[in-house]
Amino acid sequence: MNARKPTQIMAHRGASSAAPANTIAAFVLARDMGAHAVELDVRQCSTGELVVHHDPHLADGRIIAHLDKQHLPKHIPTLDEALDACGDMWVNVEVKNYFTEPDYDSGDQRTLAVLEVLRRRTAQHGDPRRYLLSCFRRKTVERTHAEWPELPTAWLTAFVRDARALARDLRASGHAAVHPEVSRVSREMIEVFHAEGIAVNAWTCDDAARMRELIDWGIDGICTNVPDVGLRVLGETA
Repeated sequence: MNARKPTQIMAHRGASSAAPANTIAAFVLARDMGAHAVELDVRQCSTGELVVHHDPHLADGRIIAHLDKQHLPKHIPTLDEALDACGDMWVNVEVKNYFTEPDYDSGDQRTLAVLEVLRRRTAQHGDPRRYLLSCFRRKTVERTHAEWPELPTAWLTAFVRDARALARDLRASGHAAVHPEVSRVSREMIEVFHAEGIAVNAWTCDDAARMRELIDWGIDGICTNVPDVGLRVLGETA
């Protein structure tokens, strides 16, 4: 097996322990800290704009998908604004699309809109590997790969019941990575996925000791609310 790249520190919704999550301030702070990547969440408002926000609703309960862009709080950026703020970092674009949520999109029209943005931006800098599209909905990940095979894709999951079977399945389906919840990750799991050429990016880890363990195991990415801590631990293990 070829030598793998060093672990990447991915700022979860930006540097979200130090700035409001999924805001320009959080993305700029992550960039200034030196994070390798940013993870952000994409939804769509009623007028079609793609916006970066984790929950389907605002703090006051209003549903984003039912609102015009002009009625959203000013701190919620568009996808383009967020990507601009990320600078040279690569970006894990998580399309929010889950069947229990009010903005569930079974036809993946939101995903196609996201791909349109990423294609336009890729035409400017020339490398789709600057982005990684992920989703908890496997059909959304499959649709993305079918539409744009060159764009790296990852399946988000809270559970990995059979790592070997899943690793083979993801490889056969053309996906680049799996994103398991951090408490589920083991050294053996990482080795199984690596044997099939699948990267492992864990979410969400803010504990320095656990980060150190994951780095020692050779994990590809750590999604964290405290990228400054992750970068410090990574430097200590180099």
